[in-house]
Amino acid sequence: QVQLVESGGGLVQAGGSLRLSCTASGRTFSSYAMGWFRQAPGKEREFVAAITWNGGRTAYADSVKGRFTISRDNAKNTVYLQMNSLKPEDTAVYYCAAGWSIAVLSSAYKYWGQGTQVTVSS
Repeated sequence: QVQLVESGGGLVQAGGSLRLSCTASGRTFSSYAMGWFRQAPGKEREFVAAITWNGGRTAYADSVKGRFTISRDNAKNTVYLQMNSLKPEDTAVYYCAAGWSIAVLSSAYKYWGQGTQVTVSS
């Protein structure tokens, strides 16, 4: 069992930056690929970024490529999402998730956090 807790969300102006963190409980964090997803009001949950268990490979949605960076620190059981050049359309609840492989489908992830709100004002 893995429990995930996100933090770092908030209100930021367009063009600003935020760094989200997701801290996992348990000693098996380093075994999992980690992903970030987001869900805006009235929209389906969508893939944002993912990283393999050792950080050797990453994947990004086209909408965030070049602006967001996913990373992890297995010693701290934490995965990060650095978000730069934020746009109003990035406004959403952001979720981290743990799974067995890097994937863009939410169904591939077994454990989910509760989410953290990111609001970007224009």
